[in-house]
Amino acid sequence: MDTPYTAQFSHTDSVDLVLRTAREQFLVNPQEETRLWIKNAEGSFERLCNTRVTLLEAALQTGQLIIMETRNKDGTWPSAQQQAVSTASEEDEEFQGQPGICGLTNLGNTCFMNSALQCLSNVPQLTDYFLKNRYLEELNFCNPLGMKGEIAEAYADLVKQAWSGHHRSIVPHVFKTKVGHFASQFLGYQQHDSQELLSFLLDGLHEDLNRVKKKEYVELCDAAGRPDQEVAQEAWQNHKRRNDSVIVDTFHGLFKSTLVCPDCGNVSVTFDPFCYLSVPLPVSHKRVMEVFFVSMDPRRKPEQHRLVVPKKGKISDLCVALAKHTGVSPERMMVADVFSHRFYKIYQLEESLSSILDRDDIFIYEVSGRSAIGDNSREDVVLPIYLRERTPARDYNNSYYGLMLFGHPLLVSVPRDRLSWDALYHILLYRLSRYVTRPSSDDEDDGDEKDMEDKDSIPKPGRVAGGSSQDSGPEQAGPSSGVAGGSRAPVDNSPGPSHWPQRARRKHLFTLQTVNSNGTSDRSTFNEDTHAQPYIAIDWEPEMKKRYYDEVEAEGYVKHDCVGYVLKKAPVRLQECIELFTTVETLEKENPWYCPTCKQHQLATKKLDLWMLPETLIIHLKRFSYTKFSREKLDTLVEFPIRDLDFSEFVIKPQNESAPELYKYDLIAVSNHYGGLRDGHYTTFACNKDSGQWHYFDDNSVSPVTENQIESKAAYVLFYQRQDVARRQQPQPGLRDPPASPACGSPPNSEFMDVN
Repeated sequence: MDTPYTAQFSHTDSVDLVLRTAREQFLVNPQEETRLWIKNAEGSFERLCNTRVTLLEAALQTGQLIIMETRNKDGTWPSAQQQAVSTASEEDEEFQGQPGICGLTNLGNTCFMNSALQCLSNVPQLTDYFLKNRYLEELNFCNPLGMKGEIAEAYADLVKQAWSGHHRSIVPHVFKTKVGHFASQFLGYQQHDSQELLSFLLDGLHEDLNRVKKKEYVELCDAAGRPDQEVAQEAWQNHKRRNDSVIVDTFHGLFKSTLVCPDCGNVSVTFDPFCYLSVPLPVSHKRVMEVFFVSMDPRRKPEQHRLVVPKKGKISDLCVALAKHTGVSPERMMVADVFSHRFYKIYQLEESLSSILDRDDIFIYEVSGRSAIGDNSREDVVLPIYLRERTPARDYNNSYYGLMLFGHPLLVSVPRDRLSWDALYHILLYRLSRYVTRPSSDDEDDGDEKDMEDKDSIPKPGRVAGGSSQDSGPEQAGPSSGVAGGSRAPVDNSPGPSHWPQRARRKHLFTLQTVNSNGTSDRSTFNEDTHAQPYIAIDWEPEMKKRYYDEVEAEGYVKHDCVGYVLKKAPVRLQECIELFTTVETLEKENPWYCPTCKQHQLATKKLDLWMLPETLIIHLKRFSYTKFSREKLDTLVEFPIRDLDFSEFVIKPQNESAPELYKYDLIAVSNHYGGLRDGHYTTFACNKDSGQWHYFDDNSVSPVTENQIESKAAYVLFYQRQDVARRQQPQPGLRDPPASPACGSPPNSEFMDVN
């Protein structure tokens, strides 16, 4: 170990003086970055992050050992290398490549972070700011809204490593840990949104690098009839009085927000800063739904149909669309959601389609035009039919635990004058005839019982004497499988035998039983007030089912020609999305505006206009749509220009016609999202600021691409740079980089100095 250098300082001297003295003593090159550590009495090391404080404020004592650490050429710190497990081969250590062409290792579902970092790393003016160490003079360690400079230093370490040219890929473990420490939503290794991380990172960098050390209170003022130029200038100056950083210089622009009260007509005009534009995609008013049509003709298999319906339509619209394919009148259709062999919900025609999710299994049944569920005025009654198989009972107290649902349920129209058990048996035998074999006359004993059975009529709903029902209704269904499991809806355990007369049928293929909507128990009574509709279960003995029931045929279905059609979505231009962003909208009920004139909250109309655009414009395409009933990702192709994106038609501030480049932008990076809502993968296209070559960043893999490969349905966040800024980025000779100073890490092993 080298002999420590001893120097004398006053308690009022700054830590920066100690750093400068150490750099001079150890002949450190002005371009090299250094940082200081102190060794505590217990032998541990602690970073001296803030070099602007005095030795007294830093609690440095006489004789305390100060260690200076110099950043390696590959952007890493020696202390960090000691802690990290080195997996690099000798070839990697000697690697010399194009600066900026460096992958980021996926630590486990961190592709969203890697994509955001690669986009930000390829913003030229921001990267130069860190590479030339200009951030060291602006680190804000005392900002209560910041992160004590730690996010800025962690990001600077990543940038310096990626742009050193000495790495094929780097492991962003330290940065991931810092992000999780300051933003708990990013703790762990769950999937997240690259735009959400980008928003957090830009805000964190801004506060860590804010040149305003003490923020003053600024009162927001309404336009109150003043000219837009005056109000906008005042708003921007007020913003800069509290927020002044490289992030503001690079990414912040200004909106004009206009609110109009629908009652009194009061107009409120304010100017608000923004860091990125979240633009909506034009949403189709049509929706594609897949359904199964079950005909009354038992010989026809269920048909799968793909229907185009209004997104905000009703169940009746679904029936009308299906009628065009089948020729069956919409009045003769009933729509149901089938889940786990039972009806989860039977829909009414006036209900909204928004309550049906894309993953729901929707069956549309043909019924007679004279029938309806629970309507005593109709000539026919529609009975919901379940299929059950008897299995060995698992509970001595309730034998129906031994009945398991199977197959697809049915909605069957039955003439009201034929509501008897025997008539229903033969009607169901006919409806099941495609996959249930009729027994021969020798197997079936019709005897003298038939005349007696015809007299056993099925009682009409609501007219059965006694008690009340615990039936949960057709809108609630049961567990995911079987009779005894799951919890999707309450189970009806009504005791007692059914009030429907039941007779033993030797030789019949199956028996019939009234059940609740779950198909899990006998239904003993009906509620006269609700006119609850009985559900019928067809109960099979295992041997009879095996002999007469064809499971393969029962599960069979055919695809209608429409299933093969692909509804092509027309691509939209990025300019259309921006136009949609600036159109007038009415505020939602959850977010009303308080009108100072009316003295109450109002659903005002709101219009956003672009007043001033930043040097680098981030455009977030709102591909993820969330509503009360549905969540979806819009995979619409958005056509965006690589060069010359012209905003002159969108900026309402009086323009400088002699400088058109102030409103024209060139693409520099794209964050892509592949996949759906529950899973997906993020990648990046980015243009290298030194070579001008586009590359595709997929975690630790980097490959060159051409410009015609960039535009795709996966494009999610776009980075555009103003053309006049690109010209200013040309290298200027004769500039010297400032000497370096702090960033956070671990115990070092480099030059050291004793403070006396």
